[in-house]
Amino acid sequence: MDEPRILRDDALTGRDEVGDVVVDWAVVCHVGRVREANEDAALAVPGRYIVADGMGGHDSGELASEAALLTLAQAPVGESSADTRRDIAELLEKAQERIGEFGTETGRRAGTTATGVVLAIEDGVPNWVAFNIGDSRTYLYSAGELRQVSVDHSQVQELVAAGYLTSEQARVDPRRNVITRALGAGMTVPVADYFAFAAADGDVVLLCSDGLDGELSDDEIAVILEASPDNEVAAAALVEAALESGAHDNVTVVVLSATLPSAAAEPDPNATASQ
Repeated sequence: MDEPRILRDDALTGRDEVGDVVVDWAVVCHVGRVREANEDAALAVPGRYIVADGMGGHDSGELASEAALLTLAQAPVGESSADTRRDIAELLEKAQERIGEFGTETGRRAGTTATGVVLAIEDGVPNWVAFNIGDSRTYLYSAGELRQVSVDHSQVQELVAAGYLTSEQARVDPRRNVITRALGAGMTVPVADYFAFAAADGDVVLLCSDGLDGELSDDEIAVILEASPDNEVAAAALVEAALESGAHDNVTVVVLSATLPSAAAEPDPNATASQ
């Protein structure tokens, strides 16, 4: 496989044919209105779509997010969900080692979050295996409803889970940028969460760095997705809305959707159940 292209300070759309599944995707990665450097990056290669939000300062954050994406781009596509999860976990360990080799002039350790989806096949049916480490998010927009698939690895999320903060309070809490898991950043072992869900016709998957959800509520994100006729318009509109809200951080979004072959999308009415 040719070395994949890392998208940073860029906007791009594409269509991938992965076996019988067609994936339409759009990426927008913007530095925002406050930060001087863009440590965010995104990857979109057939069957693998990932966002990484680097940390550690200009050069270090960029190197960390790029290293994570280049490593995770090697994830096999079309395996079972269990095998895909195992492969991602092994690649995260490789990315951790790679990032740990970077030095910084300031002494701050390079690190990055990562979230994304890899196409798997379970009993002949296409599935997305989602993963996340840190506070970049994976959302699923299905049947007019937006659901956050991933769970933030952050201090405020722990406080929300414990009942000390509401979700609304967490969005403006001064501790909202303190993450509890990352690749690199002095962490010893990368511990990701994994989630599997069907790659269904009509569903939209949204991946984003916290520069998006830090500016827009889930309701605001859902309204934009509902009003957008395609992924390219949705990605551009989401980033534009974040910019209008101040875009205090780098903002990266990947919007994607799958079209399945008719045999997978529509059950055969003449089929009979096995005994």
